[in-house]
Amino acid sequence: MIGLLVMAYGGPDNLEEVEPYLMDVRGYRATAPEIVHEVRERYREIGGRSPILEKTQAQADALQSALNQHGQNFKVFVGMRHWHPFIQNTLADMRAQGIERTVALVMAPHYSRMSIQAYFKKIEEANSGMQVARIHDWHLLPEYLDALAGHVRSALERFPESVRAEVPVILTAHSLPERILEWGDPYPLQLLATTDALMERIGPRPHEFAYQSAAISTEPWLGPDASKVMVRYAAEGSRHMLICPIGFVCEHVEILYDIDIVYQKLAKELGVQLERIDMLNAEPEMIRGLAGLVRQTAQEAGWL
Repeated sequence: MIGLLVMAYGGPDNLEEVEPYLMDVRGYRATAPEIVHEVRERYREIGGRSPILEKTQAQADALQSALNQHGQNFKVFVGMRHWHPFIQNTLADMRAQGIERTVALVMAPHYSRMSIQAYFKKIEEANSGMQVARIHDWHLLPEYLDALAGHVRSALERFPESVRAEVPVILTAHSLPERILEWGDPYPLQLLATTDALMERIGPRPHEFAYQSAAISTEPWLGPDASKVMVRYAAEGSRHMLICPIGFVCEHVEILYDIDIVYQKLAKELGVQLERIDMLNAEPEMIRGLAGLVRQTAQEAGWL
């Protein structure tokens, strides 16, 4: 049996968990009470919890079905970087169930040393003794791009037909500190590659890539922020805009709060209709592509 460890960031399941969750995110450094309060209020506004675990579990279940439909024997597990079930605990559970070889997949398509590599570091720290075959990125996976394109086309139908062809698409991903540029980190280039490949599928229309969800920090983060792009488009006369998060594949606080609350509030102030695509979640097309990538990775490791 081959394991598949599906990993995501993690998030609190209730408001009481917000502070200990933040402690884990911040490496157990002291967190100012006002920051804890602000983050707790964000979760309160999206329903009091993060849905990321159940969304990731649904993706894992779909991947297991897709992987085993041809008689192969994969068992899929979920591990979270910053909350329960923690990656190290999931790895221990996998070993207890006799898994000795696993493919490791992060449910985020673009590689950065600060993001994807941090998941692999958690695997190394767990010292599970398992053989691990890593998937570093999947930002140009055709099925991911095709699924995104389909969701963009569907979202565009929410706009009046008379303006649909001119609605600008703002493609977004999580910002990271600017210092990653000093490392030659591939993250920004991979995001632009996804943007280009997606727009080739959609066809010519106004579009721009922008970052979102920069952390509360004293150091500079990558920009421009999507809010600045919205303001500029509005100043140029656009009254309809579509946000397409290419760096996220399911709903969590960066989608439900940063886009659906903060950017929607800005849109109302600007007098524009703002829509966003439905998230991919366990979109069958993307899951098919990821299952193929997992099989390919296992084959290259000599396990199939």
